[in-house]
Amino acid sequence: MDLLAEAKRIEPDIVKTRRALHRHPELSYGEEWTSDFVAGELKRLGIEVKRGVGGTGVVGILKGGKGGKVIALRADMDALPVQELSDVEFRSEVDGVMHACGHDTHMAMLLGAARLLSDHKSELCGTVKFLFQPAEEHGGRGGALPMIEAGAMEGPKVDYVFGLHISSTQKAGEFGIKGGAVMAAPDTFKVTIFGKGGHGSAPHETVDPVYIAAHVILALQGVSSRMIDPVRPFVITVGSVHSGTKENIIPDIALLQGTVRTLDEATRKLAKRKVREVAIGVCRSFNADAKVEFEEDAYPVTVNDPKVTGRVARVLRTIPGAKVKEMDAILGGEDFSRFLRKAPGTFYFLGTMNRVKGCVHPNHSAKFKVDEDVLKLGSASLAMLAIDFGTPREAR
Repeated sequence: MDLLAEAKRIEPDIVKTRRALHRHPELSYGEEWTSDFVAGELKRLGIEVKRGVGGTGVVGILKGGKGGKVIALRADMDALPVQELSDVEFRSEVDGVMHACGHDTHMAMLLGAARLLSDHKSELCGTVKFLFQPAEEHGGRGGALPMIEAGAMEGPKVDYVFGLHISSTQKAGEFGIKGGAVMAAPDTFKVTIFGKGGHGSAPHETVDPVYIAAHVILALQGVSSRMIDPVRPFVITVGSVHSGTKENIIPDIALLQGTVRTLDEATRKLAKRKVREVAIGVCRSFNADAKVEFEEDAYPVTVNDPKVTGRVARVLRTIPGAKVKEMDAILGGEDFSRFLRKAPGTFYFLGTMNRVKGCVHPNHSAKFKVDEDVLKLGSASLAMLAIDFGTPREAR
């Protein structure tokens, strides 16, 4: 079967679906309209649907006409708290909320794959589970873990799991793939500095938490540059600083918030320990106290099974005209990592950068746009992976 040709035939519907979802973005854990829409589309295809899986999650189950493996395909559903500034005619209708990371395209491509596979139900080997996941953007507990706890990867037990993400840094239509660690563990931290406030004209009578915060920010950069092996990818960023109410008042407290990004668990553990030691040590040197907190349940490192990923690359290269590129790891986080801890699989990328069409702004930008010509490639690739990995060796 030529699934790309079939995806081209239903391309207008995939694009229409994407635009409908783009108009109605919803934030993490509040994907009610989105969940209703997705469930309705799956039911229309004759696919068994389970609602309320780990919150607003939706699971579609398509049982093929022949025996085989159980394959899970995942798309995330939530949007971001961003006021859209793109010039598309189907821009967000929800004030201050936008699908600025492409999750609308992920859902549209997976629904397109569901249609392709349902059209070949009698020929399909095994079972395909379509996982529509909430709260990927949450960054802590997220949506994958609640879905797993609710049994999304069981009954029947998933043998392989795959996820696809739109990328603004790769050329439109180009697949990016990598075995091993492909995305980072994103650990969020808070440093609360407890000083002693007073008048701005008499700093010697105070323990100035703002001044100390500046030293902490600078010192934390030494964790990556001087305390951890430089061949280990690692980033620490302080993105939020809050303190004070007026220019001539030295406050009592300062709050720093940041993120640590690592690609292996050993570096992750060491980096978190060093952040704590440095922050507390600097504060003590200025006679201040500090409290360092890391968010619990942060996403683990996203690790693609190398053998499975090699096979995925071979499948993608059979798509007519497809370009498959070995990519570098990136330090963004993904809770697809949770699914990969339950079954071997691959998280791969599809480029959407197209300068002619103005698709040049990065994911999470208020001006983020997608080259919709790539959506058919995404749908075809997901369907092909379900067929290839679902078919027993003796039936190929």
